Amino acid sequence: MASSSGTKGELSPSLPSRRASRGPTMADRAEDSAAVDSELVPSSLASIAPILRAANEVEKENPRVAYLCRFHAFEKAHRMDPTSSGRGIRQFKTYLLHRLEKEDEETKPILASNDPREIQKFYQIFYEKNIREGQYTKKPEEMANMYQIATVLYDVLITVVPPEKVDSKTQRYAKDVEEKKEQFKHYNILPLYAVGVKPAIMEQPEIKAALCAIQSVDDLPMFQMPDGEERRVVDILEWLSLRFGFQKGNVANQREHLILLLANMDVRNKNLQDYELLDGSTVEKLMDKVFKNYESWYKYLHTASNLECPWGDRRQQSQLLYIGLYLLIWGEASNLRFMPECLCYIFHRMANDMYGTLFNNAQHEIGATSQTVAPQGEESFLRDVVTPIYEVMQKEARRNKNGKSSHSEWRNYDDLNEYFWTDKCFKLGWPWDRKADFFVHSDVIRPVNKENNKAVGKRKPKTNFVELRTFWHLYRSFDRMWIFFILALQAMIIIAWHQRISSNALFDDNVLQSVSSIFVTAAILNFLQAILDIVLSFNAWRTLKYTQTFRYLLKLAFAVFWLVVMPIAYSRSVQNPRGIIRFFNTLGGNWQTQSLYYYCVAIYLVPNILSAILFLLPCLRRSMERSNWRIISILMWWSQPKLYVGRGMHEDMLSLLKYTLYWVTLIICKLAFSYYFEILPLIQPTWIIMNLKVSSYDWHEFFPNVTHNSAVVIAIWAPVVLVYFMDTQIWYAIFATIIGGIYGAFSHLGEIRTLGMLRARFESVPSAFSRRLVPYSKDESRQHQQDDTLERINIAKFSQMWNEFILSMRNEDLISHREKNLLLVPYSSSDVSVVQWPPFLLASKIPIALDMAKDFKEREDADLIRKIKNDDFMYFAIIECYESLRDLLLALLQDKGDKKVILQICEEVEISLQQKRFLKKFKMSGLPMLSDKLDKFLNLLMEDHADDDIQLYRSQIINKLQDIVEIIIQDVMENGHEVLAFHQDERKEQKFERVNIDLLQSGPWMEKVVRLHLLLTVKESAINVPMNLEARRRTTFFANSLFMIMPNAPKVRNMLSFSVLTPYYKESVLYSTDELNKENEDGITTLFYLQKIYPDEWKNYEERIMDPKFDAANKDRLELDRQWVSYRGQTLARTVRGMMYYRETLELQCFLDFADDNAIFGGYRAIDVKHRDYRILKERAEALADMKFTYVVSCQVYGNQKKSSDAHDRSCYVNILNLMLAYPSLRIAYIDEREETIGGMTKKVYYSVLVKGGEKLDEEIYRIKLPGPPTEIGEGKPENQNHAIIFTRGEALQTIDMNQDNYFEEAFKMRNVLEELLTTHHGDRTPTILGLREHIFTGSVSSLAWFMSNQETSFVTIGQRVLANPLRVRFHYGHPDIFDRIFHLTRGGISKASKTINLSEDIFSGYNSTLRRGYVTHHEYIQVGKGRDVGMNQISLFEAKVANGNGEQTLSRDVYRLGHQFDFYRMLSFYFTTIGFYFSSMVTVLTVYVFLYGRLYMALSGLERHILRDPSVHQSKALEEALASQSFFQLGLLLILPMVMEIGLERGFRNAIGDFIVMQLQLASVFFTFQLGTKAHYFGRTLLHGGSKYRATGRGFVVFHAKFADNYRLYSRSHFVKGLELLILLILYEVYGHASNSSSLYLFITFSMWFLVASWLFAPFVFNPSGFEWQKTVDDWTDWKRWMGNRGGIGIAPDKSWESWWNEEQEHLKYTNLRGRLLEILLSFRFFIYQYGIVYHLKISQGNDDFLVYGLSWFVMATVLLVLKMVSMGRRKFGTDFQLMFRILKALLFLGFVSVTTVLFVVCGLVMGDIFAAILAFMPTGWALVLIAQACRPCLKRIGAWDSVRELARAFEAVMGMVIFMPIVVLSWFPFVSEFQTRLLFNQAFSRGLQISMILAGKKDKASFT
Repeated sequence: MASSSGTKGELSPSLPSRRASRGPTMADRAEDSAAVDSELVPSSLASIAPILRAANEVEKENPRVAYLCRFHAFEKAHRMDPTSSGRGIRQFKTYLLHRLEKEDEETKPILASNDPREIQKFYQIFYEKNIREGQYTKKPEEMANMYQIATVLYDVLITVVPPEKVDSKTQRYAKDVEEKKEQFKHYNILPLYAVGVKPAIMEQPEIKAALCAIQSVDDLPMFQMPDGEERRVVDILEWLSLRFGFQKGNVANQREHLILLLANMDVRNKNLQDYELLDGSTVEKLMDKVFKNYESWYKYLHTASNLECPWGDRRQQSQLLYIGLYLLIWGEASNLRFMPECLCYIFHRMANDMYGTLFNNAQHEIGATSQTVAPQGEESFLRDVVTPIYEVMQKEARRNKNGKSSHSEWRNYDDLNEYFWTDKCFKLGWPWDRKADFFVHSDVIRPVNKENNKAVGKRKPKTNFVELRTFWHLYRSFDRMWIFFILALQAMIIIAWHQRISSNALFDDNVLQSVSSIFVTAAILNFLQAILDIVLSFNAWRTLKYTQTFRYLLKLAFAVFWLVVMPIAYSRSVQNPRGIIRFFNTLGGNWQTQSLYYYCVAIYLVPNILSAILFLLPCLRRSMERSNWRIISILMWWSQPKLYVGRGMHEDMLSLLKYTLYWVTLIICKLAFSYYFEILPLIQPTWIIMNLKVSSYDWHEFFPNVTHNSAVVIAIWAPVVLVYFMDTQIWYAIFATIIGGIYGAFSHLGEIRTLGMLRARFESVPSAFSRRLVPYSKDESRQHQQDDTLERINIAKFSQMWNEFILSMRNEDLISHREKNLLLVPYSSSDVSVVQWPPFLLASKIPIALDMAKDFKEREDADLIRKIKNDDFMYFAIIECYESLRDLLLALLQDKGDKKVILQICEEVEISLQQKRFLKKFKMSGLPMLSDKLDKFLNLLMEDHADDDIQLYRSQIINKLQDIVEIIIQDVMENGHEVLAFHQDERKEQKFERVNIDLLQSGPWMEKVVRLHLLLTVKESAINVPMNLEARRRTTFFANSLFMIMPNAPKVRNMLSFSVLTPYYKESVLYSTDELNKENEDGITTLFYLQKIYPDEWKNYEERIMDPKFDAANKDRLELDRQWVSYRGQTLARTVRGMMYYRETLELQCFLDFADDNAIFGGYRAIDVKHRDYRILKERAEALADMKFTYVVSCQVYGNQKKSSDAHDRSCYVNILNLMLAYPSLRIAYIDEREETIGGMTKKVYYSVLVKGGEKLDEEIYRIKLPGPPTEIGEGKPENQNHAIIFTRGEALQTIDMNQDNYFEEAFKMRNVLEELLTTHHGDRTPTILGLREHIFTGSVSSLAWFMSNQETSFVTIGQRVLANPLRVRFHYGHPDIFDRIFHLTRGGISKASKTINLSEDIFSGYNSTLRRGYVTHHEYIQVGKGRDVGMNQISLFEAKVANGNGEQTLSRDVYRLGHQFDFYRMLSFYFTTIGFYFSSMVTVLTVYVFLYGRLYMALSGLERHILRDPSVHQSKALEEALASQSFFQLGLLLILPMVMEIGLERGFRNAIGDFIVMQLQLASVFFTFQLGTKAHYFGRTLLHGGSKYRATGRGFVVFHAKFADNYRLYSRSHFVKGLELLILLILYEVYGHASNSSSLYLFITFSMWFLVASWLFAPFVFNPSGFEWQKTVDDWTDWKRWMGNRGGIGIAPDKSWESWWNEEQEHLKYTNLRGRLLEILLSFRFFIYQYGIVYHLKISQGNDDFLVYGLSWFVMATVLLVLKMVSMGRRKFGTDFQLMFRILKALLFLGFVSVTTVLFVVCGLVMGDIFAAILAFMPTGWALVLIAQACRPCLKRIGAWDSVRELARAFEAVMGMVIFMPIVVLSWFPFVSEFQTRLLFNQAFSRGLQISMILAGKKDKASFT
């Protein structure tokens, strides 16, 4: 492989590599494509990738030059890493060497005799052809590629050619390339420095003005570089880069960002005629938005602003410098972007430095040139400013231990950011003082602690708040609510207690005095709050201001004061004190005054009265809280801690009145219900029970002398009190449903919900479209009104959009070709005198009119015309058919005489109509024959014909045409022969023989033919067009939305610019062929499954690809199938396609905005881009679309996928690349990992990279170095969003998840929605988050998917509607909300990212926005598609993730601050719509436990039997009535309630009731009851122990059967264990209880509990496909046994071994604190009550209640465990070598067991019932021992008892599994059960004609694949 010159002719460095074996991975991946090697370059050799790309580009033209390029790449790689020590380098070099060896032999010079001459000659040709000539013809992106290749070619050239042999021509060309290559770099949106052919976007006046503004650098100081030369700059961003050392990629990115921001803001409502300079107000407005948070920050810290903008000529330049500086800081801040006040501090310091550079230079002030020195290196800002803070975050993140550590042990993003809320931050100095306390970190790991990787030293304190894991946060955050409900409960109990004696007790002085004791309770509760404030924030005390610390202590002091004073004062006010009141009565000495207590109460209530006054004056409260005046801060100090956020969030008076009225009404209803149905009925039984004397018990009672039967009272009241605190959630659901329905009705939702309604109102749709979606200036409207063209233009514009909408549905295969034609509207109605409505509205009108005319017996025209005109659409159809047929015949005929005949006939028709003699001159009986003939004639015109059959085709047309004319003249007209005779001539040829068949080649004429045929022939069936349910839903929703309230649409040029951001990790992009055809265990493929789920769409798809216009022959059928399937799944390809509708609609809207009337009437798709004006229009539309819309997908690991050897990763890379190539405006952002040598050591370096699609591969646009791996600091998804957000553009940002979809017609309304961001609400507030409606598109897959779809739909519609208005507590619940981008990028971004605590990252963005005075709204006139989980296990994982997230929210500072800063009623809204729902779910489950354990206590102790002897107690139904409401919640009925309302609102209440019934028949209550358990379990566990984590649910199609072991692993702890516990409780209560079972309420309550047990135990199997199929059941049992028996160990997955799974299930106990372990042990003690109670009821105990009985039971328990241990040890020690001894041991144990059992039966009176009772007694005890042992695992491991615990746990798990499995086995015996289950699961599919039974049986129709 020597070059001919010999200068570079040897490969000696790589000779050893020749003998190395080729790396199989590299070679195999490279074989796919010759161009792929450039994409497989190891990260440490990234600089050679452009060389290999250039080689691939030139290979077709000159293979030898390509070989030389690769040779150069190899040499460069060898120089960079001679030892091949980097990752993947050896394999790559080996692969490249083998390829070079092969190419050296195969390639020879083409242009010259040797390599040096060859490459010089090629370089010159390349330059002349592609650069010198191309700069005037090629686009900027093409030129960028040419310059890149030329640069590489010259680098190769100078290594091949000796310097002295490089000719002057080549050197001249190379110099030109070097000088101009900076002007031709790959760009994102704006080719700023392109020369030659400039894109239209650079010709926009707003872009020119913005570019001119930032290039104003004349007055800026110049830089003197280290080499002594002066450095001139192009614009202010380059100047800032030199001054502060920003990266080039960051500067380029923010340059474009700033230009687009300025241009889009400046052009709004500006006259374009004299557009030259940027408006000063634009810069002022942008500066105000960007620095609003900075302004608030420096005022809060009482420091001076560093925004110094002088007045005069330099003001705009200074403002742009400050804006550019902030954007550059933000663009390079990496993870610091989550810390907005940290960025404020950095900007504050750097702005001061910049001001010093600009204005503090004396030379500059007197006009001389200022000389300063730029920082060393472009990465100095990253190195010196960002990296130190990042390192602090990284060290704190390590303390997190991947979410295992307590939140209180490490500082998260909020803690670090809040450090900058105090003036302590100024101690950090500038540049950073690395010795400051903030940076000093005790992270040194001692050698002895290396195993635990535990940092030592003094831990830094938390800042302002500590996220301790405790339930007390619920009370601390919402103390006002709990105090209110507790005091209300106390007052109601007191009133009810006195009402037992007197019905007028409420007006009794004694009652009022007793009620006033609530203030004593309030003092106690406030004392508890003061204690919690101190205890829970203790770890943050070192960071608190002394004023905050003093406030906490002072509040505690006052709480203690009132805690002492209130009881004493109250006791002195009681006339005859008893009990504890007497004690307090004696403490106060001899003074006696009854009024003292009331004076104390009055003083105590003073703060509350002041708060109430401020509550009624929200404007005053808002102003006071926002004020930074110290006097105001002192006044507000007591009520509100001094914090930067959470100030002034109060709503306006109208909003306050609305949600106050809502909650006052709700609370009145709730308290009234609680009083009359929960509290009052229990008072009398309680009084009786307290006065009953119980002398005997059924067990050993430890406290027999306790008075008033306190335990019984507690057992009765405890569940009622729990229900009292929970049922507000029920009332909220009821009120929200009612109010949401009312608001929805007033919003015009559901006014068009069926096709019939659409047809009835379609005439008004174009005008509504014009009012809402078409922008008109006043001048345009006045002009069009004067010439009466406005309506015609409106209809034409509507038709453009409507037709594009219909075509999009056709391309999505929702409608067929026929349906498309029936739905299309002609672009222009100028050819006919009436409006041309879509044919589906005119269906059957012509046939009906023909029948009407044929059968019309009267002779007066007026009657027939009146009948026709009664139906407008019939009249329109007749006129259109007549005029279209006339025009068609006239255009088809070539002979003038023939045309005169047609014109004469038409004249006869028109004259007869005018003279009202139509029926006399024309015979109606001939019309049907004419219609039939026209049908055949039009069919013939629409037929395809071959060119060689043209004469035959012409003759057929002539024949049919002559038949038509003959029928008209002879059978329809009375005097038709006169018309023909009048035009008779002496020609030899026949009439109507000359026709212009070339007319049929015209698209517009063929459209008219098709439409005319449809009008004549379509029958009644077209009324149901479209047939597809999704197409119907979209059509009706779009039409309905046009009548809803929305802002008027601006012109595209004036609209807000926006971006869409989608985070992506490793999900499916496009399903592969293998995934399509992979069979499940039933032999079902995904493709076949979807063909049956969507049969109509599959049929439409096949019709579409068979259409000749589609050109399917040039497309891969497998690729088309992949796309069809992927567009029905939750894939990135579907999301990208949907989001790109934004761009399509923007281009259409630009056309409608700027096109002239002729173009609009001609049609959007009919314009000729070859025409200069239309080409300019097209280019302008594309330019404006680029300016207004940007789509960035953050593919975090795209770079790794590109180089990966994993098939899935490679597939993802290729599919993402194909998406970029298919959608040129799509941008991909990813985190690139590279290995670079720094200081002689190889280190990983990370970059944020933005790429776009090139000609074949991706092209890099921006590369910005990061301080470290960004995703190691916080949660993955928000970090993924954060790294990519810098590449977004515009004033708005829509967040879209990768399981979402969008629709063309909805994208058309985007500019209306964006106007909402400019709409002021209640003063000067504009929205910061726009909530949008979602449509769940996965509801048709199965009944579970339908349940989930309805649940999600109700939340995103009626639920969020009420949250936004009237409650004003809507936050951000995920996608697809639209953010005020500038507001959020200056306030921490669009999500929060701290590990674990921000698991539900989306809602924290809403919290953050609200706390920072944002305004969140909700809008339902636009919708975005959303996919949801469709399988039982997927749904449960999703619910678990959300419950985990809500548990973490409970601990967060955001919830605490919102709970305290909201007023009382808004706080109630906040609680019950967020964590309160999950806490209520947990309380619902807890109520069942408390009720059953209370009843079990009474039953086993014998108290129930003694107490129920009293008739008044026996007949009371009070407890049952109180618990009835809980049962409704438990059964999930409250989740269904809003669903029914929303379905009724949008689809009609008949459909809603029908759906409700069907849902119940499909066991929706079972599903919701099961998910109640999921919510309760994971929410409670999170608060107790933590363990929250992101749970990947998977988004595929669930058509597989989940094994029993899989279900057991997933639901064992959350449902099965709890379900079995409740089952035992219910059984024991049925056996030992003595309650009346005749009460219907009692039966309802117990039924609900049995229902809960059944749901928790068997729902996973009921909703599991093939869950009761016998063969599957057998396989499941085999798999279960294998899993239970397998041993665990390191590296063994939980799904392979029970031991591994069991260890994983205890993971939360490994990292919980001591409090968590103690609570776990304490909760486990409940299981001991079974044994204690049951042993005294055994017959063998003979009624003995001595404690010795219980002691003997433990002896039995210990004996059993000892025997089991002996057997286990014997098997292990003797089972192999001493088999006989082991058998003897087992025999002896068996004989002993038989002997003991016989003695017990014969001597002691043991009966069989005792055996079953003992099992129920001892099993819970054993389980309790296991639970306690798990909590004490470290101790048991040390003493060597852990193996025994594990074996005992295995035995329990086996028993539980068999108990659950047995009913499944029994049901699987009966085949009809499996068939019923299939029907149950897939009923929705059956109702749409599916064949799921065939799917699950595996009977595939093979013909469907052909």
